[in-house]
Amino acid sequence: RTNGMVAFCLWYGSVQQTNHFLLSLWPQAEATMPFVRVIKNKAYFKRFQVKYRRRREGKTDYYARKRLCVQDKNKYNTPKYRMIVRFTNKDVICQVAYARLEGDIIVSAAYAHELPRYGVKVGLTNYAAAYCTGLLLARRLLAKYKLAEKYVGQTEVDGEHFCVEDADSGPHAFRCYLDTGLARTTTGARIFGALKGAVDGGLNIPHNTKRFPGYDSETKDFNASVHREHIFGKHVGQYMAHLKENDGEAFQRQFSRFIKEGIEADNMEAYYTKAHAAIRSDPSPKAKKVHPDGYKQKSYARARLTRTQRQGKVAQKKVAYLHKQQKA
Repeated sequence: RTNGMVAFCLWYGSVQQTNHFLLSLWPQAEATMPFVRVIKNKAYFKRFQVKYRRRREGKTDYYARKRLCVQDKNKYNTPKYRMIVRFTNKDVICQVAYARLEGDIIVSAAYAHELPRYGVKVGLTNYAAAYCTGLLLARRLLAKYKLAEKYVGQTEVDGEHFCVEDADSGPHAFRCYLDTGLARTTTGARIFGALKGAVDGGLNIPHNTKRFPGYDSETKDFNASVHREHIFGKHVGQYMAHLKENDGEAFQRQFSRFIKEGIEADNMEAYYTKAHAAIRSDPSPKAKKVHPDGYKQKSYARARLTRTQRQGKVAQKKVAYLHKQQKA
């Protein structure tokens, strides 16, 4: 009879009415909430699969990584190279790597903090600096594999779409794929500046012009002159001129290092043209400092005490404690 009444209440009345009816039958049931569905029960936790550590930390998109790393079966153990581009607050990181079970193996790397060697001392994270870093990576990698003379790339920078072609004889152009990580791939993003630098440097990276500055998504037209201005930092020069004219105090504050180096809006193109030539002339990394024989690295760790020294230290503490007790 009770079961029938409960079913009638559920069918005819609300949940609240059903609860009142149950509490009238069993007053002790007030402590336990009726009609609460347990979702995260023992069975849920037994079957819970923990995600990869770098997914939990929000560092790696494994959906994209799988497609960038997995090689075709008919190519066996041939590495699938990726051009990795990452931006920090003060640096641009460009690497060419391939995946193995023990981890990614870096083939070559270039960083924006190396650019002062080539004349670019300020603005190390803008679009022009990203282009220079990508160019440095490409020339360094091709020099490593002795392909620098065979694949020169685009020497006259015009911002147009360029793809290196395989030579008729000898090794093909070095092919890799752009790895943007978790960065937003919006039109005009600095990541594509590094891509353009690497392509102009002689690497074969599949791409199109849809994400370069100067592309209009409505008309589907690409204005290469706008892209060229970004490569040579002219958009920064235009902002410098605007700020200098309208707000001198803000100009002095934001472009203080540019002013110190004598960089002005008019000579921006010559500034980066000289850097491109310097990178092409010597892309090799800075030589590591070699220490002489017998060199011992300075240690800041506390020296280990001998047994006699430790015993003496304990004896001193005992004497000091007894002396303190006698005074009290």
